Amino acid sequence: MNKNNRVLFLCTGNYYRSRYAEEVFNHRVGLEGLNWVSFSRAVAESLSPENVGPISRYALEALQAKGIAPGGAVRAPVLCTVDDFAGAELVIALKDAEHRPMVERRFAGVAHRVQYWDVDDIEYLDPPTALAKIDEQVGLLIGRLQIRAR
Repeated sequence: MNKNNRVLFLCTGNYYRSRYAEEVFNHRVGLEGLNWVSFSRAVAESLSPENVGPISRYALEALQAKGIAPGGAVRAPVLCTVDDFAGAELVIALKDAEHRPMVERRFAGVAHRVQYWDVDDIEYLDPPTALAKIDEQVGLLIGRLQIRAR
């Protein structure tokens, strides 16, 4: 898999934050005409049986409110593998304190490649605030990629 111009977003269960980041990123790079694409994965050791459906309703509702038709809304969450790291030029985990220990335990050999954002999960931060933080971080990331492309 060619890793050029691919971003991997990681969160615990690949159900809420990383899925939202993936969809917003892919929508916005499409609007900007940037030759990048993202995908997302779960960094936990197993998927949560508590997650209902393929994607969080909070992520889905926020995407729909923005007029974004999520391309991956019907796929189930996916656990991350080392091959996913190999298939990405950039790797971003959504919450440093939460995800760094998981990444270092499961992917020690590639853990140095991960950049960390600071977006809390739903137990600690309400969805409108968390998703707005992801919107902001995706915007900053796209700005950096635009500068790199010049």
